[in-house]
Amino acid sequence: MSIAALLSEIDEHGRARITLNRPEMHNAFDDTLISALTDELKRLERERSVRVILLGARGKSFSSGADLNWMRRMADYSFVENLSDATGLAELMKTLANLSKPTIALVQGAAIGGGVGLIACCDIALATEDAIFCLPEVKLGLIPAVISPYLAAAIGSRATRRYFLTAEPFDAAEACRLGLIHEVVKPEELEEYADNLSRRLLKNGPEAMASVKALISEVALGYLDDDLIADTAERIAETRASVEGREGLSAYLEKRIPSWVKG
Repeated sequence: MSIAALLSEIDEHGRARITLNRPEMHNAFDDTLISALTDELKRLERERSVRVILLGARGKSFSSGADLNWMRRMADYSFVENLSDATGLAELMKTLANLSKPTIALVQGAAIGGGVGLIACCDIALATEDAIFCLPEVKLGLIPAVISPYLAAAIGSRATRRYFLTAEPFDAAEACRLGLIHEVVKPEELEEYADNLSRRLLKNGPEAMASVKALISEVALGYLDDDLIADTAERIAETRASVEGREGLSAYLEKRIPSWVKG
């Protein structure tokens, strides 16, 4: 699949690569790109051959957030029009965050506003040493409402308060310290690191990884009570009794590669 602002391909290993393709605009997004990216993520979720999804961008920047022309249009929108527009962005973030397949963000250069939201919605995030992050909405009299649940989950409410309120930029080292980024690498090493990491994910049971993602979503927001303990016990029991679970355990005991590892 290829359109002007978005590229997508799936390799022979089942790794899907989505690339934001507006380098001249620093990969700023508008309603058209938001809709296209949402649709593509949903398509890849349905595609059984896809095992891992990587999200990257062409050019100097990962994403500078909202496109200025789009923002100019929004300035003249009614409340109802603005609500519809914001709902589209909210659907994108929700779709990315709730994918059952593992996701990796590859970040270079600037990640601003909603671009930071995309990173927070991914399971794993890698950034180059020169990456810069910023949440500047309050400078415009706005708030980063749609991305707030994902940022708070990624870096905690305390850090979210600071960077939402100050709108100050922070570098890759700080992003890593906060937990927004997992690894900081040299620019020339980003692709290789992502390749190695995605190959590691391909060795894991796809259904188990989907179950782990669902589990984390449940326990991260849940209270440690009898219901949660019972739920976790049921989840591991279901996994152990599944076809994939039995195959994985058998392969381990028999010292062989499990059936889902290709090549």
